[in-house]
Amino acid sequence: MDATGPINVYNECPQPEGRWTFAVRLYNTATGAVEELRPHRPNEVGIYFCGVTVYDYCHIGHARSIIVFDTLRRFLEYRGFKVRFIQNFTDVDDKIILRARREGRKSSEVAERFIKQYFEDFDRLNVKHADVFPRATEHIGDMIRIIEGLLASGHAYITSTGVYFDVSKFPRYGQVSRRAISELRAGARVEPDPTKRGPLDFALWKFSEEDPSWDSPWGRGRPGWHIECSAMALKYLGEVDIHGGGEDLIFPHHENEAAQSEAYTGRRFARLWMHVGLVQLAGEKMSKSIGNIVPIHEALKRWDPNTIRIFCLMTHYRKKQEFSEEALQQAENMWRNLEDASWSLISADGGDGGVPDEIVKAAREEFHNFIKALSLDFNTPLALQAALRLARSIRRWTSYGALNRATAAALRDYWDPMLTILGLRLPRVSEEEKREIEALVRERAILRGRGEFSKADEIRLQLKRMGVELTDYGERTVWKKLST
Repeated sequence: MDATGPINVYNECPQPEGRWTFAVRLYNTATGAVEELRPHRPNEVGIYFCGVTVYDYCHIGHARSIIVFDTLRRFLEYRGFKVRFIQNFTDVDDKIILRARREGRKSSEVAERFIKQYFEDFDRLNVKHADVFPRATEHIGDMIRIIEGLLASGHAYITSTGVYFDVSKFPRYGQVSRRAISELRAGARVEPDPTKRGPLDFALWKFSEEDPSWDSPWGRGRPGWHIECSAMALKYLGEVDIHGGGEDLIFPHHENEAAQSEAYTGRRFARLWMHVGLVQLAGEKMSKSIGNIVPIHEALKRWDPNTIRIFCLMTHYRKKQEFSEEALQQAENMWRNLEDASWSLISADGGDGGVPDEIVKAAREEFHNFIKALSLDFNTPLALQAALRLARSIRRWTSYGALNRATAAALRDYWDPMLTILGLRLPRVSEEEKREIEALVRERAILRGRGEFSKADEIRLQLKRMGVELTDYGERTVWKKLST
């Protein structure tokens, strides 16, 4: 185990003695109930997450949805599920085309620029890469095949402007949003087009000679937004166990996606629909169209990536969340407590004596609370509280001098999985660097014991130049590698 062990990304979590047997239960938007996760294949979960439309920078609203699903994926993997995670890029869209026109560029250039920025942002936020990042433009043939099937079955029709899905031919329309067609027709924003048979009918293919466009059996054009995700989800998963995204996608996007997919295949498209509440700024939805966004790359100039992750998890995923300086400061304080506890365990010394039963029992209880909270509708606020309680205990045991190497190692069997599941990451410290730091800390302790405080202070300054901060607890010193 290296100096930071499983706290670093992608390392496997250790499994404490005794596995927890709580069933994983999540709220299903389509039923309005919290249900046990029952995937199509035993111990395998297929997740399709609706990714971003790449015409602008990703913002904190995107970060929240993506971090919630990244944490869910980590949790399911810890629980023993093999997770196949698919997250698309919408790289053909009217908004991309409009931006390309304004900038005098090709749509593909605009999309490529913001896809590159996506990875820069979310790699810093320690988000695991999807198993596949399909792009809409790479799956035009798959979309055409689905549209052909929908036309053949009578679920779609052709007009002078494109090919449309006929909502009246699909009796279960409204199943994801749990609203009647009459209610949707009266209050929903729909695509205006006088050639459509019904106001809720939506475009599968839009005729256009303007690039980007592709040939099809019905005429040159480009796909509608909804058909893109159906094609990619069906291709890479076939049967979707969890389909998710922000709550603003429930209608029309996910409603339409479910309708056309089920009309095409004749079977249920997704077992469970999971949606994340929107991030608000001053009470309004954070949105590119409104212009009140906080881009991720700008937020990262001020806040540590771990702070942003905690901010995104400190409110239950189904609730709306207000973005504010106060909330980010609260998240930062939480991270500092977790960070200090982590380094207390990493820098533990004092031999390999016995491990007090009461300490291990307390750690096991908080880990139990942590897993239980995530298992019951993915309650990350409660899980964070369990981690913070254990962090306070670790710091208290450190101040009492109760953390020898053996005790710290026993606690890390519970602590490391918590931080790994939450996606929190400490700076990596090599074994060589750790030995150098610990040697300097020991030398400083000897100098302090002799009363040679000026020389001891010189070592503190030397460590500070190395990016290492010291905290003294009587005769015990905890060192911490600072993030750069």
